[in-house]
Amino acid sequence: MFIGEYNHTIDLKNRIIIPSKFRDELKNSCIITKGLDGCLYIYTKDEWNKIEDKLKILPLTNKEARAFTRFFFAGAAEIEIDKQGRALIPQNLIEYAQIKKDIVSIGVSTRIEIWSKEKWEEYNNTDVDFE
Repeated sequence: MFIGEYNHTIDLKNRIIIPSKFRDELKNSCIITKGLDGCLYIYTKDEWNKIEDKLKILPLTNKEARAFTRFFFAGAAEIEIDKQGRALIPQNLIEYAQIKKDIVSIGVSTRIEIWSKEKWEEYNNTDVDFE
C-alpha cells in the first residue's frame, strides 16, 4: 500500500526520485500513465494487470468507455527504477502533467500520483466537500 506525501524535483534528464518508501513495492520497474485531474499515475505491474482486466470488459459500444481506455493505455509506459531510485519520465507525460521542476509524489493506496507542485497546491486550494 502506498501512503504519504513527498516533495522533490525533476532533473534536467526528466528523471524523478521515487521515494524510498515506495521503491520496495515497485521493485525495479512499474507502469506510469496519464491520471485524472492532471497528474500521473504509477502502478506496480501486478496492479496494472488487475486494472487492465477490468478495462478489457468495458463494452466497446460505450463511447465513454472507449475514450477512457484509449486515454489510459495510450499514455502508458513501462519505466525502470535505477539503483539510485530514479525513474525517467517520458516527455509526453511531463507535458501532460505540466511538470517543470518541483513535484509532489503522493501514495494513494494502490497507486502513486505524481503532481507538479503548482497543480497539487491548486488542487488542494479548491473547496472539496467531503460530506
